Amino acid sequence: MYRHILIASDGSVLAGKGLDAGLALASALQAKATLVTVSDPWQAVVAAEPSGLALGAELREQQGAEKLAQAQAIMDEARVRASRSGVALDTLYVPERLADEAILEAADRCGADLIVMASHGHRGLRKLLLGSQTQSVVNRGHLPVLVVR
Repeated sequence: MYRHILIASDGSVLAGKGLDAGLALASALQAKATLVTVSDPWQAVVAAEPSGLALGAELREQQGAEKLAQAQAIMDEARVRASRSGVALDTLYVPERLADEAILEAADRCGADLIVMASHGHRGLRKLLLGSQTQSVVNRGHLPVLVVR
Protein backbone atom coordinates (compact mmCIF):
# COMPACT_ATOMS: atom_id res chain seq x y z
CA MET A 1 0.00 0.00 0.00
CA TYR A 2 2.18 2.89 1.25
CA ARG A 3 5.96 2.46 1.15
CA HIS A 4 7.19 5.85 2.33
CA ILE A 5 5.26 8.09 4.72
CA LEU A 6 6.12 11.75 5.25
CA ILE A 7 5.10 12.95 8.72
CA ALA A 8 4.93 16.71 9.35
CA SER A 9 5.43 18.05 12.86
CA ASP A 10 5.75 21.43 14.54
CA GLY A 11 6.45 19.85 17.92
CA SER A 12 3.01 20.60 19.37
CA VAL A 13 1.02 18.07 21.38
CA LEU A 14 -1.42 17.70 18.48
CA ALA A 15 1.45 17.17 16.01
CA GLY A 16 2.69 14.47 18.40
CA LYS A 17 -0.57 12.62 17.85
CA GLY A 18 0.03 12.88 14.11
CA LEU A 19 3.57 11.58 14.60
CA ASP A 20 2.31 8.61 16.61
CA ALA A 21 -0.36 7.83 14.00
CA GLY A 22 2.16 8.06 11.17
CA LEU A 23 4.64 5.83 12.98
CA ALA A 24 1.95 3.28 13.83
CA LEU A 25 0.90 3.15 10.19
CA ALA A 26 4.52 2.88 9.02
CA SER A 27 5.09 0.05 11.49
CA ALA A 28 1.96 -1.83 10.42
CA LEU A 29 2.84 -1.46 6.73
CA GLN A 30 6.60 -1.93 7.23
CA ALA A 31 7.04 1.40 5.46
CA LYS A 32 9.85 3.89 5.66
CA ALA A 33 9.05 7.21 7.33
CA THR A 34 10.48 10.70 7.10
CA LEU A 35 9.69 13.45 9.58
CA VAL A 36 9.76 17.03 8.34
CA THR A 37 9.68 20.12 10.52
CA VAL A 38 9.67 23.65 9.16
CA SER A 39 10.41 27.10 10.54
CA ASP A 40 8.62 30.16 9.18
CA PRO A 41 10.46 32.73 7.09
CA TRP A 42 12.17 35.61 8.86
CA GLN A 43 9.99 38.70 9.05
CA ALA A 44 11.96 41.71 10.09
CA VAL A 45 10.40 44.89 11.39
CA VAL A 46 13.45 47.09 11.53
CA ALA A 47 13.89 50.84 11.22
CA ALA A 48 15.57 52.00 8.03
CA GLU A 49 18.72 53.23 9.74
CA PRO A 50 22.11 51.54 10.17
CA SER A 51 21.63 50.68 13.86
CA GLY A 52 18.26 49.14 13.07
CA LEU A 53 19.74 47.04 10.28
CA ALA A 54 22.51 45.77 12.56
CA LEU A 55 19.98 44.91 15.24
CA GLY A 56 17.82 43.13 12.66
CA ALA A 57 20.74 40.99 11.50
CA GLU A 58 21.60 40.11 15.10
CA LEU A 59 17.99 39.19 15.89
CA ARG A 60 17.72 37.13 12.72
CA GLU A 61 20.83 35.16 13.64
CA GLN A 62 19.60 34.63 17.20
CA GLN A 63 16.15 33.57 16.02
CA GLY A 64 17.69 31.20 13.46
CA ALA A 65 19.71 29.51 16.19
CA GLU A 66 16.61 29.19 18.40
CA LYS A 67 14.57 27.70 15.55
CA LEU A 68 17.35 25.23 14.76
CA ALA A 69 17.46 24.14 18.41
CA GLN A 70 13.67 23.70 18.43
CA ALA A 71 13.81 21.68 15.21
CA GLN A 72 16.58 19.50 16.62
CA ALA A 73 14.47 18.79 19.72
CA ILE A 74 11.47 17.86 17.53
CA MET A 75 13.62 15.54 15.41
CA ASP A 76 15.29 13.96 18.46
CA GLU A 77 11.91 13.23 20.06
CA ALA A 78 10.63 11.78 16.78
CA ARG A 79 13.65 9.47 16.56
CA VAL A 80 12.99 8.20 20.09
CA ARG A 81 9.33 7.51 19.27
CA ALA A 82 10.27 5.85 15.97
CA SER A 83 12.81 3.63 17.70
CA ARG A 84 10.14 2.51 20.18
CA SER A 85 7.85 1.72 17.22
CA GLY A 86 10.55 -0.16 15.31
CA VAL A 87 10.32 2.27 12.38
CA ALA A 88 13.28 3.50 10.33
CA LEU A 89 12.93 7.29 10.42
CA ASP A 90 14.76 9.96 8.46
CA THR A 91 14.42 13.56 9.59
CA LEU A 92 14.46 16.80 7.67
CA TYR A 93 14.51 20.40 8.87
CA VAL A 94 13.50 23.10 6.38
CA PRO A 95 14.35 26.58 7.69
CA GLU A 96 12.62 29.80 6.73
CA ARG A 97 9.92 28.43 4.46
CA LEU A 98 6.15 28.41 4.46
CA ALA A 99 5.12 25.10 6.00
CA ASP A 100 2.72 23.96 3.28
CA GLU A 101 5.26 24.58 0.49
CA ALA A 102 8.08 22.90 2.41
CA ILE A 103 5.95 19.85 3.25
CA LEU A 104 4.88 19.34 -0.36
CA GLU A 105 8.43 19.78 -1.67
CA ALA A 106 9.82 17.42 0.98
CA ALA A 107 7.26 14.77 0.04
CA ASP A 108 8.30 14.99 -3.61
CA ARG A 109 12.01 15.06 -2.81
CA CYS A 110 11.97 11.99 -0.56
CA GLY A 111 9.55 10.00 -2.72
CA ALA A 112 6.76 9.81 -0.16
CA ASP A 113 3.46 8.31 -1.20
CA LEU A 114 1.46 9.53 1.84
CA ILE A 115 1.61 12.64 4.02
CA VAL A 116 0.50 12.46 7.65
CA MET A 117 -0.13 15.67 9.57
CA ALA A 118 -2.28 17.03 12.34
CA SER A 119 -4.96 19.71 12.14
CA HIS A 120 -6.76 21.66 14.81
CA GLY A 121 -9.94 21.47 12.72
CA HIS A 122 -10.81 25.15 13.08
CA ARG A 123 -13.91 26.30 11.24
CA GLY A 124 -15.50 29.53 10.15
CA LEU A 125 -13.92 32.87 11.03
CA ARG A 126 -11.24 31.31 13.22
CA LYS A 127 -10.04 29.20 10.27
CA LEU A 128 -9.93 32.28 8.05
CA LEU A 129 -7.97 34.25 10.62
CA LEU A 130 -5.52 31.51 11.50
CA GLY A 131 -5.16 29.90 8.09
CA SER A 132 -4.61 26.20 7.68
CA GLN A 133 -1.37 24.63 6.55
CA THR A 134 -3.08 21.26 6.50
CA GLN A 135 -5.86 22.53 4.25
CA SER A 136 -3.29 24.00 1.89
CA VAL A 137 -1.35 20.71 1.71
CA VAL A 138 -4.58 18.83 0.99
CA ASN A 139 -5.69 21.30 -1.69
CA ARG A 140 -2.37 21.91 -3.43
CA GLY A 141 -0.75 18.50 -3.21
CA HIS A 142 -1.11 15.43 -5.38
CA LEU A 143 -0.54 12.84 -2.65
CA PRO A 144 -3.04 11.39 -0.20
CA VAL A 145 -3.00 13.18 3.16
CA LEU A 146 -3.97 11.52 6.42
CA VAL A 147 -5.22 14.26 8.76
CA VAL A 148 -5.06 13.52 12.48
CA ARG A 149 -7.09 15.49 15.02
